Amino acid sequence: MSQSTKTKSNSSKLIETIPSSPTLLGTPATEIRPWGSFTTLEEGTGYKIKRIEVNPGHRLSLQMHHHRSEHWIVVSGTAKVTCGEQEMIISSNQSTYVPQCTSHRLENPGVIKLVLIEVQNGQYLGEDDIIRFSDDYSRQ
Repeated sequence: MSQSTKTKSNSSKLIETIPSSPTLLGTPATEIRPWGSFTTLEEGTGYKIKRIEVNPGHRLSLQMHHHRSEHWIVVSGTAKVTCGEQEMIISSNQSTYVPQCTSHRLENPGVIKLVLIEVQNGQYLGEDDIIRFSDDYSRQ
């Protein structure tokens, strides 16, 4: 067997053993919301990673998800987090966990933009898995 045939054969075996990779978004699209914006950075089976920006004085709806949990890591600014019956303030380099089926809200009580990374985990991660209980912008 020639050297080039061996290399081709070894390359085929290597490709077969590499697990499917996550979807890396070349130029991620940013979605604008009344409270700020979010950008999906990466997604794969069972997870999605977003960069969320909340404008000063704004907040997301009081909501829950049937099919996912979320981890929030604050990059900059201050977050007021409602998770179930608890309220807390977290700031840069702090994080919190929102369990599946738990009501939650994220707001920016500060004067600078809140930036955080959200890691979603679950079997279904679509934007239509949002049950809103209260919304400042009259969304359903």
